[in-house]
Amino acid sequence: MPASPSTARAINDRLALRLLQREGPLTAGQLKQLTGLSRPTVADLVERLALSGLITVVGESGEQRRGPNARLYGIVADRAHLAALDVRTESVTVTVTDLLGRERAEACAPIGGDTGTGDAVEQAVTLVERAAKEAGAERLHTVAIGAPGLIDPVTGELRDSTGLPEWHRRLVAALQQRLPRAAVIVENETNLAALAEQRDGAARGRDTFVLLWLGHGTGAAVVLDGALRRGASGGTGEIGFLPVPGTGGLPSATDCTGGFHSLAGAAAVAQLARAHGLTGAPAAELVRRAATGDAAASDAFLDALADRVALGAASVVAVLDPGCLVLGGEVGQAGGEALAARVADRVQRMSPLPLEVRPGALGGGAVLRGALITARDRAQDDLFAPAGRSGGEHRAG
Repeated sequence: MPASPSTARAINDRLALRLLQREGPLTAGQLKQLTGLSRPTVADLVERLALSGLITVVGESGEQRRGPNARLYGIVADRAHLAALDVRTESVTVTVTDLLGRERAEACAPIGGDTGTGDAVEQAVTLVERAAKEAGAERLHTVAIGAPGLIDPVTGELRDSTGLPEWHRRLVAALQQRLPRAAVIVENETNLAALAEQRDGAARGRDTFVLLWLGHGTGAAVVLDGALRRGASGGTGEIGFLPVPGTGGLPSATDCTGGFHSLAGAAAVAQLARAHGLTGAPAAELVRRAATGDAAASDAFLDALADRVALGAASVVAVLDPGCLVLGGEVGQAGGEALAARVADRVQRMSPLPLEVRPGALGGGAVLRGALITARDRAQDDLFAPAGRSGGEHRAG
Protein backbone atom coordinates (compact mmCIF):
# COMPACT_ATOMS: atom_id res chain seq x y z
CA MET A 1 0.00 0.00 0.00
CA PRO A 2 1.60 3.32 -1.03
CA ALA A 3 2.30 5.91 1.63
CA SER A 4 -0.09 8.83 1.95
CA PRO A 5 1.23 12.27 0.91
CA SER A 6 1.56 13.37 4.55
CA THR A 7 3.45 10.19 5.46
CA ALA A 8 5.76 10.60 2.46
CA ARG A 9 6.47 14.20 3.45
CA ALA A 10 7.26 13.13 7.02
CA ILE A 11 9.67 10.45 5.77
CA ASN A 12 11.38 12.89 3.41
CA ASP A 13 11.66 15.56 6.10
CA ARG A 14 13.25 13.18 8.57
CA LEU A 15 15.66 11.86 5.96
CA ALA A 16 16.79 15.38 5.09
CA LEU A 17 17.19 16.34 8.74
CA ARG A 18 19.23 13.24 9.54
CA LEU A 19 21.52 14.04 6.62
CA LEU A 20 21.97 17.60 7.81
CA GLN A 21 22.69 16.36 11.32
CA ARG A 22 25.28 13.85 10.06
CA GLU A 23 26.88 15.71 7.16
CA GLY A 24 26.55 19.33 8.29
CA PRO A 25 25.21 22.20 6.16
CA LEU A 26 24.11 21.20 2.64
CA THR A 27 22.71 22.95 -0.40
CA ALA A 28 19.37 21.96 -1.90
CA GLY A 29 21.31 20.37 -4.75
CA GLN A 30 23.36 18.27 -2.35
CA LEU A 31 20.19 17.21 -0.55
CA LYS A 32 18.71 16.19 -3.90
CA GLN A 33 21.78 14.10 -4.69
CA LEU A 34 21.97 12.43 -1.27
CA THR A 35 18.24 11.71 -0.92
CA GLY A 36 17.47 10.83 -4.55
CA LEU A 37 14.39 13.03 -4.36
CA SER A 38 13.24 15.29 -7.18
CA ARG A 39 14.17 18.97 -7.25
CA PRO A 40 10.57 20.16 -6.56
CA THR A 41 10.25 17.74 -3.64
CA VAL A 42 13.51 18.98 -2.10
CA ALA A 43 12.44 22.60 -2.61
CA ASP A 44 9.15 21.88 -0.83
CA LEU A 45 10.78 20.14 2.14
CA VAL A 46 13.41 22.87 2.53
CA GLU A 47 10.67 25.50 2.65
CA ARG A 48 8.61 23.40 5.04
CA LEU A 49 11.53 22.79 7.44
CA ALA A 50 12.59 26.44 7.33
CA LEU A 51 9.08 27.61 8.17
CA SER A 52 8.96 25.19 11.10
CA GLY A 53 12.18 26.69 12.47
CA LEU A 54 14.22 23.50 12.18
CA ILE A 55 16.66 24.66 9.49
CA THR A 56 17.98 27.98 8.30
CA VAL A 57 20.42 29.43 5.77
CA VAL A 58 23.89 29.34 7.33
CA GLY A 59 26.00 30.44 4.37
CA GLU A 60 26.71 29.83 0.71
CA SER A 61 28.61 27.12 -1.12
CA GLY A 62 31.80 28.35 -2.74
CA GLU A 63 31.50 25.70 -5.44
CA GLN A 64 28.32 27.14 -6.90
CA ARG A 65 27.26 30.47 -8.31
CA ARG A 66 25.78 32.92 -5.86
CA GLY A 67 22.03 32.74 -5.54
CA PRO A 68 19.31 30.40 -4.27
CA ASN A 69 21.09 27.27 -5.48
CA ALA A 70 24.21 28.14 -3.50
CA ARG A 71 22.46 28.53 -0.13
CA LEU A 72 23.74 26.24 2.58
CA TYR A 73 21.05 24.97 4.93
CA GLY A 74 21.84 23.79 8.44
CA ILE A 75 19.91 22.62 11.49
CA VAL A 76 19.01 25.35 13.99
CA ALA A 77 21.20 23.97 16.79
CA ASP A 78 19.68 26.20 19.49
CA ARG A 79 16.19 24.91 18.76
CA ALA A 80 16.71 22.56 21.70
CA HIS A 81 19.15 22.16 24.57
CA LEU A 82 19.94 18.79 26.10
CA ALA A 83 21.45 17.64 29.38
CA ALA A 84 23.35 14.42 29.99
CA LEU A 85 24.18 13.19 33.50
CA ASP A 86 26.65 10.60 34.73
CA VAL A 87 25.50 9.70 38.23
CA ARG A 88 28.08 7.85 40.31
CA THR A 89 27.86 6.61 43.89
CA GLU A 90 29.44 9.80 45.28
CA SER A 91 29.38 12.31 42.43
CA VAL A 92 27.41 13.63 39.49
CA THR A 93 28.64 15.11 36.22
CA VAL A 94 26.43 17.03 33.81
CA THR A 95 26.98 18.40 30.32
CA VAL A 96 24.56 20.64 28.42
CA THR A 97 24.66 20.71 24.63
CA ASP A 98 22.70 22.06 21.70
CA LEU A 99 20.71 19.90 19.30
CA LEU A 100 23.85 19.02 17.34
CA GLY A 101 25.63 17.80 20.44
CA ARG A 102 27.99 20.76 20.76
CA GLU A 103 28.91 21.25 24.41
CA ARG A 104 27.75 24.54 25.92
CA ALA A 105 28.47 23.87 29.59
CA GLU A 106 29.82 21.13 31.87
CA ALA A 107 29.93 20.79 35.63
CA CYS A 108 30.82 18.14 38.20
CA ALA A 109 30.23 17.95 41.93
CA PRO A 110 31.14 15.40 44.61
CA ILE A 111 28.32 14.14 46.80
CA GLY A 112 29.70 12.62 49.96
CA GLY A 113 28.47 9.32 51.29
CA ASP A 114 27.29 11.02 54.48
CA THR A 115 25.11 13.53 52.59
CA GLY A 116 21.42 13.14 53.33
CA THR A 117 19.09 12.05 50.54
CA GLY A 118 17.29 15.38 50.28
CA ASP A 119 20.50 17.40 50.28
CA ALA A 120 22.10 15.09 47.68
CA VAL A 121 19.11 15.43 45.36
CA GLU A 122 19.12 19.21 45.76
CA GLN A 123 22.84 19.39 44.97
CA ALA A 124 22.40 17.34 41.80
CA VAL A 125 19.35 19.25 40.55
CA THR A 126 21.00 22.60 41.30
CA LEU A 127 24.05 21.48 39.32
CA VAL A 128 21.85 20.75 36.29
CA GLU A 129 20.06 24.10 36.60
CA ARG A 130 23.34 25.97 36.94
CA ALA A 131 24.83 24.25 33.88
CA ALA A 132 21.69 25.02 31.85
CA LYS A 133 21.89 28.69 32.84
CA GLU A 134 25.58 28.82 31.92
CA ALA A 135 24.73 27.29 28.53
CA GLY A 136 22.15 30.00 27.90
CA ALA A 137 19.33 27.43 27.76
CA GLU A 138 15.94 28.91 28.58
CA ARG A 139 14.67 25.37 28.97
CA LEU A 140 15.97 21.84 28.55
CA HIS A 141 14.20 19.68 26.00
CA THR A 142 15.58 16.30 27.15
CA VAL A 143 17.58 15.11 30.16
CA ALA A 144 19.24 11.68 29.98
CA ILE A 145 20.70 10.11 33.12
CA GLY A 146 23.20 7.28 33.32
CA ALA A 147 23.17 5.55 36.70
CA PRO A 148 24.26 2.23 38.23
CA GLY A 149 21.51 -0.22 39.01
CA LEU A 150 18.64 -1.94 37.24
CA ILE A 151 16.15 -0.19 34.99
CA ASP A 152 12.63 -1.65 35.04
CA PRO A 153 11.96 -2.66 31.41
CA VAL A 154 8.23 -1.93 31.80
CA THR A 155 8.23 1.45 33.58
CA GLY A 156 11.67 2.66 32.53
CA GLU A 157 12.37 3.63 36.15
CA LEU A 158 15.47 2.98 38.23
CA ARG A 159 14.73 0.09 40.54
CA ASP A 160 15.59 0.02 44.22
CA SER A 161 18.98 -1.69 44.48
CA THR A 162 20.75 -2.65 47.68
CA GLY A 163 24.00 -0.79 48.13
CA LEU A 164 23.10 2.20 45.94
CA PRO A 165 22.26 5.61 47.41
CA GLU A 166 18.58 6.45 47.74
CA TRP A 167 19.17 9.85 46.10
CA HIS A 168 19.76 8.12 42.75
CA ARG A 169 16.11 7.07 42.58
CA ARG A 170 14.80 10.35 43.97
CA LEU A 171 16.77 12.36 41.43
CA VAL A 172 14.61 11.38 38.46
CA ALA A 173 11.38 12.53 40.14
CA ALA A 174 13.03 15.73 41.36
CA LEU A 175 14.23 16.63 37.87
CA GLN A 176 10.79 15.96 36.41
CA GLN A 177 9.27 18.23 39.04
CA ARG A 178 11.76 21.08 38.57
CA LEU A 179 11.88 20.72 34.77
CA PRO A 180 8.24 19.88 33.94
CA ARG A 181 8.60 20.57 30.22
CA ALA A 182 11.61 18.30 29.76
CA ALA A 183 11.65 14.61 28.92
CA VAL A 184 13.66 12.84 31.64
CA ILE A 185 15.15 9.47 30.74
CA VAL A 186 17.20 7.15 32.94
CA GLU A 187 19.34 4.25 31.68
CA ASN A 188 21.86 1.86 33.19
CA GLU A 189 25.37 3.30 32.95
CA THR A 190 26.89 0.22 31.29
CA ASN A 191 24.19 0.16 28.62
CA LEU A 192 24.94 3.81 27.84
CA ALA A 193 28.64 3.05 27.64
CA ALA A 194 27.90 0.31 25.10
CA LEU A 195 25.80 2.70 23.03
CA ALA A 196 28.65 5.23 23.02
CA GLU A 197 31.28 2.64 22.10
CA GLN A 198 29.06 1.39 19.28
CA ARG A 199 28.36 4.88 17.92
CA ASP A 200 31.75 6.52 18.43
CA GLY A 201 34.22 4.02 19.87
CA ALA A 202 35.61 0.52 19.85
CA ALA A 203 32.40 -1.26 18.76
CA ARG A 204 31.74 0.95 15.73
CA GLY A 205 30.40 -1.17 12.89
CA ARG A 206 29.37 -4.05 15.19
CA ASP A 207 25.69 -4.96 15.61
CA THR A 208 26.48 -7.85 17.98
CA PHE A 209 28.94 -7.46 20.85
CA VAL A 210 29.25 -7.38 24.63
CA LEU A 211 30.79 -4.54 26.61
CA LEU A 212 32.43 -5.74 29.80
CA TRP A 213 32.60 -2.78 32.19
CA LEU A 214 35.66 -2.72 34.43
CA GLY A 215 35.63 0.24 36.77
CA HIS A 216 34.58 0.90 40.36
CA GLY A 217 32.16 -1.97 39.80
CA THR A 218 31.70 -4.55 37.07
CA GLY A 219 28.90 -5.00 34.60
CA ALA A 220 28.11 -6.00 31.06
CA ALA A 221 25.95 -4.64 28.28
CA VAL A 222 24.64 -7.04 25.64
CA VAL A 223 23.88 -5.89 22.10
CA LEU A 224 22.52 -8.60 19.80
CA ASP A 225 21.53 -7.98 16.18
CA GLY A 226 21.63 -4.24 16.76
CA ALA A 227 19.34 -4.26 19.80
CA LEU A 228 20.28 -3.68 23.43
CA ARG A 229 19.04 -6.64 25.50
CA ARG A 230 17.79 -5.88 29.00
CA GLY A 231 16.20 -9.16 30.08
CA ALA A 232 12.87 -9.90 31.74
CA SER A 233 13.65 -7.81 34.84
CA GLY A 234 16.23 -5.44 33.38
CA GLY A 235 19.09 -7.47 34.86
CA THR A 236 20.94 -8.62 31.76
CA GLY A 237 24.64 -8.00 32.31
CA GLU A 238 24.72 -8.09 36.12
CA ILE A 239 27.99 -9.97 35.81
CA GLY A 240 29.26 -8.80 39.18
CA PHE A 241 27.05 -11.53 40.71
CA LEU A 242 28.53 -14.26 38.49
CA PRO A 243 29.96 -17.05 40.71
CA VAL A 244 33.61 -17.61 39.77
CA PRO A 245 36.51 -19.52 41.29
CA GLY A 246 39.11 -17.67 43.30
CA THR A 247 36.88 -15.47 45.46
CA GLY A 248 36.62 -17.74 48.49
CA GLY A 249 32.84 -17.51 48.60
CA LEU A 250 29.61 -17.05 46.70
CA PRO A 251 27.54 -13.95 46.01
CA SER A 252 24.08 -13.53 47.49
CA ALA A 253 20.87 -11.97 46.19
CA THR A 254 21.78 -8.71 47.91
CA ASP A 255 25.59 -8.68 47.79
CA CYS A 256 27.92 -9.42 44.87
CA THR A 257 30.86 -10.10 47.20
CA GLY A 258 32.13 -13.52 46.19
CA GLY A 259 31.14 -12.98 42.56
CA PHE A 260 33.07 -11.67 39.56
CA HIS A 261 33.03 -8.21 41.17
CA SER A 262 35.38 -9.53 43.86
CA LEU A 263 37.94 -10.37 41.19
CA ALA A 264 37.64 -7.49 38.74
CA GLY A 265 36.18 -4.46 40.57
CA ALA A 266 38.53 -1.52 41.14
CA ALA A 267 39.21 -2.43 44.79
CA ALA A 268 40.14 -6.00 43.81
CA VAL A 269 42.35 -4.77 40.96
CA ALA A 270 44.17 -2.35 43.29
CA GLN A 271 44.71 -5.16 45.79
CA LEU A 272 46.08 -7.39 43.04
CA ALA A 273 48.42 -4.60 41.96
CA ARG A 274 49.73 -4.23 45.51
CA ALA A 275 50.48 -7.93 45.60
CA HIS A 276 52.74 -7.30 42.59
CA GLY A 277 54.43 -4.31 44.16
CA LEU A 278 52.40 -1.64 42.36
CA THR A 279 51.02 1.09 44.63
CA GLY A 280 50.46 4.81 44.92
CA ALA A 281 47.64 5.36 42.41
CA PRO A 282 44.03 4.38 41.65
CA ALA A 283 43.44 1.01 40.01
CA ALA A 284 43.02 2.38 36.48
CA GLU A 285 46.29 4.31 36.67
CA LEU A 286 48.17 1.26 37.95
CA VAL A 287 46.79 -0.77 35.04
CA ARG A 288 47.76 1.97 32.59
CA ARG A 289 51.33 2.04 33.92
CA ALA A 290 51.60 -1.71 33.65
CA ALA A 291 50.15 -1.76 30.12
CA THR A 292 52.64 0.85 28.94
CA GLY A 293 55.57 -0.89 30.63
CA ASP A 294 55.98 1.98 33.09
CA ALA A 295 55.94 -0.20 36.17
CA ALA A 296 57.91 -2.98 37.79
CA ALA A 297 56.43 -6.47 37.49
CA SER A 298 53.97 -5.12 34.89
CA ASP A 299 53.79 -8.32 32.85
CA ALA A 300 53.08 -10.50 35.88
CA PHE A 301 50.37 -8.12 37.07
CA LEU A 302 48.68 -7.93 33.67
CA ASP A 303 48.84 -11.73 33.33
CA ALA A 304 47.16 -12.15 36.70
CA LEU A 305 44.52 -9.54 35.88
CA ALA A 306 43.82 -11.16 32.51
CA ASP A 307 43.36 -14.51 34.25
CA ARG A 308 40.60 -12.93 36.32
CA VAL A 309 38.89 -11.01 33.54
CA ALA A 310 38.93 -14.07 31.29
CA LEU A 311 36.74 -15.97 33.76
CA GLY A 312 33.89 -13.53 33.25
CA ALA A 313 34.60 -13.13 29.55
CA ALA A 314 34.56 -16.89 28.91
CA SER A 315 31.16 -17.23 30.59
CA VAL A 316 29.78 -14.46 28.38
CA VAL A 317 31.16 -16.11 25.26
CA ALA A 318 29.83 -19.55 26.16
CA VAL A 319 26.28 -18.25 26.60
CA LEU A 320 26.02 -15.48 24.00
CA ASP A 321 28.71 -16.09 21.34
CA PRO A 322 29.01 -12.32 20.68
CA GLY A 323 32.10 -12.52 18.49
CA CYS A 324 33.36 -9.22 19.95
CA LEU A 325 34.07 -8.20 23.53
CA VAL A 326 34.88 -4.59 24.44
CA LEU A 327 36.73 -4.00 27.70
CA GLY A 328 35.08 -0.79 28.85
CA GLY A 329 35.29 1.45 31.88
CA GLU A 330 38.37 3.16 33.25
CA VAL A 331 40.26 -0.09 33.90
CA GLY A 332 39.33 -1.64 30.55
CA GLN A 333 40.51 1.42 28.63
CA ALA A 334 43.67 1.72 30.73
CA GLY A 335 44.64 -1.88 29.96
CA GLY A 336 44.66 -1.11 26.25
CA GLU A 337 45.76 -3.69 23.72
CA ALA A 338 48.10 -5.29 26.26
CA LEU A 339 45.25 -6.42 28.49
CA ALA A 340 42.84 -7.11 25.61
CA ALA A 341 45.32 -9.44 23.89
CA ARG A 342 45.93 -11.36 27.09
CA VAL A 343 42.21 -11.80 27.74
CA ALA A 344 41.61 -12.95 24.15
CA ASP A 345 44.40 -15.52 24.43
CA ARG A 346 42.98 -16.98 27.61
CA VAL A 347 39.39 -17.13 26.37
CA GLN A 348 40.51 -18.85 23.17
CA ARG A 349 42.08 -21.58 25.28
CA MET A 350 38.79 -22.12 27.13
CA SER A 351 36.29 -21.75 24.29
CA PRO A 352 35.98 -23.06 20.72
CA LEU A 353 34.01 -19.94 19.76
CA PRO A 354 35.85 -17.13 17.97
CA LEU A 355 36.21 -13.89 19.89
CA GLU A 356 37.81 -10.53 19.19
CA VAL A 357 38.66 -8.54 22.32
CA ARG A 358 39.01 -4.77 21.97
CA PRO A 359 39.96 -2.16 24.57
CA GLY A 360 37.32 0.49 25.09
CA ALA A 361 38.05 3.78 23.37
CA LEU A 362 36.03 6.05 25.67
CA GLY A 363 36.75 4.77 29.18
CA GLY A 364 34.73 6.32 32.00
CA GLY A 365 33.59 9.11 29.68
CA ALA A 366 31.49 6.60 27.73
CA VAL A 367 28.58 6.91 30.18
CA LEU A 368 28.22 10.65 29.69
CA ARG A 369 28.68 10.26 25.95
CA GLY A 370 26.01 7.56 25.83
CA ALA A 371 23.61 9.72 27.83
CA LEU A 372 24.16 12.58 25.40
CA ILE A 373 23.50 10.32 22.40
CA THR A 374 20.30 9.10 24.05
CA ALA A 375 19.12 12.65 24.78
CA ARG A 376 19.90 13.82 21.27
CA ASP A 377 18.19 10.87 19.62
CA ARG A 378 15.09 11.42 21.75
CA ALA A 379 14.97 15.13 20.99
CA GLN A 380 15.50 14.60 17.28
CA ASP A 381 12.76 11.97 17.16
CA ASP A 382 10.45 14.57 18.65
CA LEU A 383 11.58 17.65 16.78
CA PHE A 384 12.13 15.90 13.46
CA ALA A 385 8.53 14.71 13.41
CA PRO A 386 6.26 16.10 10.67
CA ALA A 387 6.21 19.89 10.61
CA GLY A 388 3.69 21.25 13.07
CA ARG A 389 3.83 18.27 15.43
CA SER A 390 7.20 18.92 17.09
CA GLY A 391 7.22 20.01 20.68
CA GLY A 392 8.98 18.15 23.44
CA GLU A 393 6.20 18.23 26.00
CA HIS A 394 6.36 14.47 26.61
CA ARG A 395 8.15 12.92 29.52
CA ALA A 396 9.73 9.52 29.93
CA GLY A 397 10.07 7.71 33.17
